Amino acid sequence: MPFTPLHMGPGLAVKAVMQRKFSLLVFGWSQVAIDLQPLIAMTTGRVELHGFSHTLVGATLIGLLCGATGKHLGEWGLRVLREPRHLPIRWRVSFGSAFIGTYSHVLIDSVMHVDVLPFAPFSLARPLHAAISIDALHVLCVATAVVGGLAWWAIDRAVRR
Repeated sequence: MPFTPLHMGPGLAVKAVMQRKFSLLVFGWSQVAIDLQPLIAMTTGRVELHGFSHTLVGATLIGLLCGATGKHLGEWGLRVLREPRHLPIRWRVSFGSAFIGTYSHVLIDSVMHVDVLPFAPFSLARPLHAAISIDALHVLCVATAVVGGLAWWAIDRAVRR
């Protein structure tokens, strides 16, 4: 399913570790952007769901787009959320968060979906497919969300004092 919240779990863990050197909003924007192709495929009845957008080449291009647009979108989001203390989002943070988002998305979907060919067009190899069970992958994503979210909340609370 496009835009799955499970991809945000690892993002919360990265946010807990990197704090202001990572933007969860830009990361989330990259998760949505990379899944636009599967959404279009699903709504138009196309057979190929995870095409070019779910390759490392596609993830790089989408990461560049999300890094370039994510700084301003993220800053707007922070203003809407009334979180000015996290402003500004630096360009390095925007691009880094976007690339972490797109590459982690391809990594997770490479394990889960048989039609993800991360090394295309150079190779049709799928070395990560079924490396762990889908249930284990879901548990891992939820666990990183819980642990990362709690750690981020605790660190943020401690910093506010």
